[in-house]
Amino acid sequence: MTKKKNHTKKVKEPWPTKEAMEQIYEMKLWGGSESDFYSGTGSHHPEMIDPYIEVVSSFLSSFEKPPVVCDLGCGDFNVGKALIKHTEKFVGVDIVEDLIERNKRIFKADHLEFKCLDIANDTLPCGDCALLRQVLQHLSNAEIERLMPKLYNYEYVIVTEHIPEGDFKPNIDIISGQGIRLKKQSGVDLLAPPFCLKVNQAKPLSTVPYQEGKGILVTTLYKMF
Repeated sequence: MTKKKNHTKKVKEPWPTKEAMEQIYEMKLWGGSESDFYSGTGSHHPEMIDPYIEVVSSFLSSFEKPPVVCDLGCGDFNVGKALIKHTEKFVGVDIVEDLIERNKRIFKADHLEFKCLDIANDTLPCGDCALLRQVLQHLSNAEIERLMPKLYNYEYVIVTEHIPEGDFKPNIDIISGQGIRLKKQSGVDLLAPPFCLKVNQAKPLSTVPYQEGKGILVTTLYKMF
């Protein structure tokens, strides 16, 4: 008897973070108009973005030669657009392809580039400084751990995270895209277990209250080994 061939197609492994982020933008879960992408209040409210733009602009302007900056999780680029003038080259990276294509249409500069990449799994662009602004808070611990070795390719990494105010247990795991750790009274701390990022120096740049007393936004500059 002839054995029947198995014609079952291999099912592509799901890409939960990509799918979750695409859904967030498609369903306007972070707000915004139906006709455009919107990366949420944390990327638009002046009280939250102005202090960040001020301290990061000051840091980038301190270089004798303007640095190459990689914005890992650039979102709708409402924040990044204020920083490109301080750089030799600026690369905006995001996991949502339609968002990247939209950014390419709207934002133009000779030294500005956008790439659609999964920062946890793909090779990242080279640069002097990486920006991670309210990005890690959306990722599982496993994804953060896959990203971490790549951060050592940059001389500086600037991380902003939405964390509880006061003492908290860091790095409680979440499913990517399912809210952030704040709902578990936790937040990302790269220097704490299980990540234990090794840095030459960690320097706080700013602490800003989030709206309605829902935690704080903390920005830290890491000088890498």
